[in-house]
Amino acid sequence: MAAGGGLPDDCWEYVISKLVCDNHWYLDTLSLVSKQFLSITNRSVYSLALICNPWPLYCLFQRFPNLKSLDLSGFRGDLNTLLSRFPPWCSITSLNLSNHPTFPVLGLQTILKNTTISSTLTSLTCSNIISLKSIDITFIADSFPFLQDLNISFPLGLSGYEDYNNALKVLTQKLSKLCKVNLSGNIDDSSLLQLCLNCEFLEEVVLFYCPRITDDVNELLHSLALDPPPLRKLVLKDCSNYTYSGIYYLLSKCQSLKHLDIQKATFLNDPLFNKLCAFLGDLVFINVSGCELLTNFALFALLKNCPLLTEIKMESTGIGKVSMPSQDLVVYHQVKSLHLASNSCLRDEDIHMFAFLFPNMQLLDLSSCFYIKEGIDIVLKKCRKIRHFKFVRCRQANLCLINYEASKLEVLNLSNSRIDDKVLYVISMICPRLLQLDLQFCNDVTEKGVRLVVEKCIHLREINLQNCRKVSGNIVSWITFSRPSLRKIAVHFHS
Repeated sequence: MAAGGGLPDDCWEYVISKLVCDNHWYLDTLSLVSKQFLSITNRSVYSLALICNPWPLYCLFQRFPNLKSLDLSGFRGDLNTLLSRFPPWCSITSLNLSNHPTFPVLGLQTILKNTTISSTLTSLTCSNIISLKSIDITFIADSFPFLQDLNISFPLGLSGYEDYNNALKVLTQKLSKLCKVNLSGNIDDSSLLQLCLNCEFLEEVVLFYCPRITDDVNELLHSLALDPPPLRKLVLKDCSNYTYSGIYYLLSKCQSLKHLDIQKATFLNDPLFNKLCAFLGDLVFINVSGCELLTNFALFALLKNCPLLTEIKMESTGIGKVSMPSQDLVVYHQVKSLHLASNSCLRDEDIHMFAFLFPNMQLLDLSSCFYIKEGIDIVLKKCRKIRHFKFVRCRQANLCLINYEASKLEVLNLSNSRIDDKVLYVISMICPRLLQLDLQFCNDVTEKGVRLVVEKCIHLREINLQNCRKVSGNIVSWITFSRPSLRKIAVHFHS
């Protein structure tokens, strides 16, 4: 029988989309089955990251006809030359030009002449450009009037703050369709206010480390609340010049937020946070990492008031300092991701409670939770959908006790932990779908344990063996030969 089984392409496209879900690694394997599957998987590629210079470039767009998003942030070459070779028929909607020395004006001018990108581009990311000038920002405003998502955060080596912020004000006037914006690093109060007043569709504002937002930021938050934009995402990471009254007033007027990041809001405690939660009924994601006064009571205030919440980040907080009565616990099926790294007060009984509360959990990060010893076995028993588990720098955990198959686990990070070949044997037996394994600085694992994992975990795509002192460099050739599915082997062996 032919590989396609007689089914038309559109049926296979539907089947493959369900098989792949959000893990596009599987497209590589499917593309090897037949020419029909190669063609179908090529049409299933919508985003691509380029590192080296493809030649000829037009073949890339011919192979992937539905390519809409291009990430050039890691491109090693002349960005202007690459952009100038875009074929006329490309219709990119998302472009990432981050991490380059200069803004590629010449290449963009060429692509504007030769393509319709001016009308198709809706997302542009230019973060960490070493020399992003005010004239570059004006160029963006004039050239891409349909932008909805713009990231020009952290312009390095910036000179002329006044010209820069004047250009930002012009940008907010011309790009009225902006829905998402990241201006972290150098925006000031007046530019932020103009942004929120001029962009009536604004849903996401991301501000990391903005020292030029002054002590008047509370007045700014009150001004925004008087005529609030339809905010869906607000990030105030490392923005210290605001207080509880300012954020309280803004959130009371913007009760449709789905994503809230207020890391290191050190003024927050459990009673104050409980009041904020009353305004967060639509919340899907929250990050309150670094809020050291928040404890288990804050977590339960979130769960009580936010029925749609799927991802919680409470790293470096006070969670675990107080205990909750177990008889009042209920199950929260909607929570999928829990980030609890660097909570030194967490104990095994807390982990048992989380396993009961969140049975549908898919991601769990317990890195640097030093007093967890035997709680992981219960997590894997009760949370059968775990796909991503991070347990970095956890020296006391006894992973040899695990005897439940983690049938869906794909990503496992045990770097800098005290594990040995016995643990690797357990992993090889209980993780049949493992794709990524990080063993960096695991000094007690040997070549024998690594071989077990490589032999048993047949889907393995990435393995990190950097600074594993008992594993020699000779194993790399054996791994490459024994597990051809591997795409990345990270090694850095001591001589």
